[in-house]
Amino acid sequence: MTATRRNLLALSALGGAAVLLPRSGQGQDAQHAGDVTPTMGNVVRNTLPLNVPQAGQRFRPPTRLGLGGVPIGNGFAAGTDEDAEAALEAAWNSGVRYFDTSPWYGLGLSERRVGHFLHTRPRDEFVLSTKVGRLLTAAPQPPAGTMWHDPSPFNYRYDYTADGVRRSIEDSLQRLGISRLDIVYIHDLSPENKDMGPRWTTYFDQAAKGAIPALTRMREEGLIKGWGLGVNTPQAVLRTIEMGDPDIVLLATQYSILRHNEALTHTLPALASRGISAVVGAPLNAGYAAGRNRYDYGGTIPSGMNRKRAAMDVIAKQNGIDLRTAALQFAAAHPTIAAIVPGARNAAQMQANAKSMEVMIPAAFWDELKQKKLIAETAPVPVPL
Repeated sequence: MTATRRNLLALSALGGAAVLLPRSGQGQDAQHAGDVTPTMGNVVRNTLPLNVPQAGQRFRPPTRLGLGGVPIGNGFAAGTDEDAEAALEAAWNSGVRYFDTSPWYGLGLSERRVGHFLHTRPRDEFVLSTKVGRLLTAAPQPPAGTMWHDPSPFNYRYDYTADGVRRSIEDSLQRLGISRLDIVYIHDLSPENKDMGPRWTTYFDQAAKGAIPALTRMREEGLIKGWGLGVNTPQAVLRTIEMGDPDIVLLATQYSILRHNEALTHTLPALASRGISAVVGAPLNAGYAAGRNRYDYGGTIPSGMNRKRAAMDVIAKQNGIDLRTAALQFAAAHPTIAAIVPGARNAAQMQANAKSMEVMIPAAFWDELKQKKLIAETAPVPVPL
């Protein structure tokens, strides 16, 4: 029996969601990478939240829920082509029309899988983003030590020059089998990037002279609809908005129900003052808010975070909802956020994420989180429907 079939049977047996099994470490967590937490609560709408275009507004994806391409690129655990296709099909059938990927994800694997699904869909009916900054070259075997399981046989090098950006985009289009991109993000310019560390500023200087003006020209020429940065820390974003004119930025691991103070008080206001929107990557902190035994992409769970998650989980259950649903809706509630892009490695996970966006969360849940200082007092929260 295939993994997809097992997940679908579990969904059927439980009325829409499979049970998340207990975990006792990263290895066991990887074994259960395809599991799904139950979606709890009352579904009060049958469509996903949309971005309504406004005059003078910079480009935003049509749906506020997108699909992130890390799991489809075999992030954290290996997945099959069949499950990747099923996740993409479930996203489309749920109404998702924004898909985010990158050459980095699985060293080209995510782009190939995403493109295999999307290239037969009407091109004007979806928004696609990918990233630049790494160029892939064929290699006898992929480099060791990445987060990718069974990635494509490529090595990579950093290149943020104008020529590197053009080469990267052309390579991505060929892997995707698609004629054009909508959004291009400059990827991983961050001190958190272990390949770079303090050298990220050197790469940023290269991007300032190359990638940033090149992408600005592409937008002006109509080759893309928008550009920005895709980063795990805000430093490069704040530098860029002082010297460039991005449309939208992807903030991964920076705005979630579990961690949001810095983005709430500094990054998002800085973007909003310039009319720039944000996409939230890893709104579940790489699955941690859904019960995974990992936090973000580094694997280390911060001190006190287990207690915080447990306290939130208790309050969620008392209000008849699950913490994953609350986390997804929280990340999408800020007016500067254009979309959230949680990953999904199979149809069951994608269906559960979509259902979470249709659940009504009682106002009392958010009131108690703020009262107990589990979320910031000033954090925007979803308005009950």
